[in-house]
Amino acid sequence: MSELVIITAAITGALPRKKDNPAVPVTPSEQVESTHEAFEAGASLVHVHVRAPDESPSSDPELFARVQEGVRKHCPGMIIQFSTGGRGREQSARGAMLGLRPDMASLATGSVNFPASIYENPPEFVEGLARTMLELGIKPEIEVFDVAMLYNAVALVKKGLLKAPLHVQFVLGIQNALPARRSVFDFLRSELAELMPEATWVAAGTGRFQWEVNQWCLEAGGHCRTGLEDNLRFDATRMATSNAELVKKIADGCERYGRRVATPAEARELLQLAPIGQAVH
Repeated sequence: MSELVIITAAITGALPRKKDNPAVPVTPSEQVESTHEAFEAGASLVHVHVRAPDESPSSDPELFARVQEGVRKHCPGMIIQFSTGGRGREQSARGAMLGLRPDMASLATGSVNFPASIYENPPEFVEGLARTMLELGIKPEIEVFDVAMLYNAVALVKKGLLKAPLHVQFVLGIQNALPARRSVFDFLRSELAELMPEATWVAAGTGRFQWEVNQWCLEAGGHCRTGLEDNLRFDATRMATSNAELVKKIADGCERYGRRVATPAEARELLQLAPIGQAVH
């Protein structure tokens, strides 16, 4: 069990709008500022979605480039992870920004029902994204929204399209997908440990499950994800004022579980990414 905890800040996502919580950053300058605050609070990895001027999800590489440039400038060594997720974005455009060579990118390895839509990731499409990431030296974060996605990822390693050790994220609490139940969390961890013992892992709890899942991760030796993408509230009594406030909540809780927040350099080592100053861009 690693003493170190990589805290991921999922700053924006595809769904929340300013009307839902004014703290949601939607322009590149807001996103860079919010990321910097989260970085100062202890986040060593930022998960990036971008938005069009009307706040709808965008795949525009220019917007991703502006966020990446700002984060590199103001958050030295922070791991930058682009989303290739599908809410509101054309499948053909979802990998358009990978040519910018972020450190990491998300990769969902199967399709799943969301509350009002199907998140479509056909095998050929998944393999294409995996191949692009492999060619460009981008480390995927395997997004597991349903159990089959874990086994699909293992199969892609055997095909040579993914490199071990994997970094896997379990997403819990989305309606119609994996529930935020401790028994499910424990099952997923045990399966990953059996199939890919060297893999690193993180779990994301959506909505009201965010802090509960954060605590499970701290207790079980995993890494943590938080941020306004997944949850707009600090607790049951009020909205979160920033991504940094949610990051600080985890950082402040680490000591109770004998854990310590990883620096960007330590996070890069844990995820087997290029050291600070040696990344190939």
